Amino acid sequence: MSKLIICLLGPQGSGKGTQAKILSQKLNLPHISVGDLFRLAIESNTELGRQVGPIINSGKLVPDEIAFNLLKERVANLDCSGGFILDGYPRTIKQAELLDQSVKLDKVVVIEISDAEAVKRLTSRRHCPRCGAIYNLYTLPKPHEDELCDKCKVKLVQRVDDTETAVRERLQQYHAITEPLIKHYQGQAVKINGEQTIEQVAADIAKSVGRLQLNQMLDN
Repeated sequence: MSKLIICLLGPQGSGKGTQAKILSQKLNLPHISVGDLFRLAIESNTELGRQVGPIINSGKLVPDEIAFNLLKERVANLDCSGGFILDGYPRTIKQAELLDQSVKLDKVVVIEISDAEAVKRLTSRRHCPRCGAIYNLYTLPKPHEDELCDKCKVKLVQRVDDTETAVRERLQQYHAITEPLIKHYQGQAVKINGEQTIEQVAADIAKSVGRLQLNQMLDN
């Protein structure tokens, strides 16, 4: 089978990260999140890490070219030789155009949820201020009634960017900046109902990708 490159898109709270991890395990392909790459580069104090660190700390968006260069470094690794799964990248038309110059996406999976569902999920998130574990009052994993971290036994807190006002602002950005990518990738995009159970969403994605794999094998 030829190289398989899949991108997962969707609004905040749609479960992109969760589904990317599941798909990564099923296909034995690396799961690549540019946000994780930023954090790793900063922690490792690489040249690109020194560039993005001050930008992220100031609350600004990392320029598209820098984000793309970081991604190019990652996918050049040997473990990506058979393909990879992109989680939430690209986020802008400019990023998509840069990506198009280097790789061809085989499938773009768009996990759809309503704004009301996104707000409900994200405003219900709580995290442990000590170990960083994440819980959710609405979805799994749920905390105990006293809302204490299972490991640290300290009170869980809500992040500033998980308040309703902050979530709605992020959703507006998604609709204005990222949603146009669905049209950009019209030929490769498949829409999945993200308001189902995690297992059903994963099954729907697997069916779509399974058909793609079969077509690739027939073409080879």
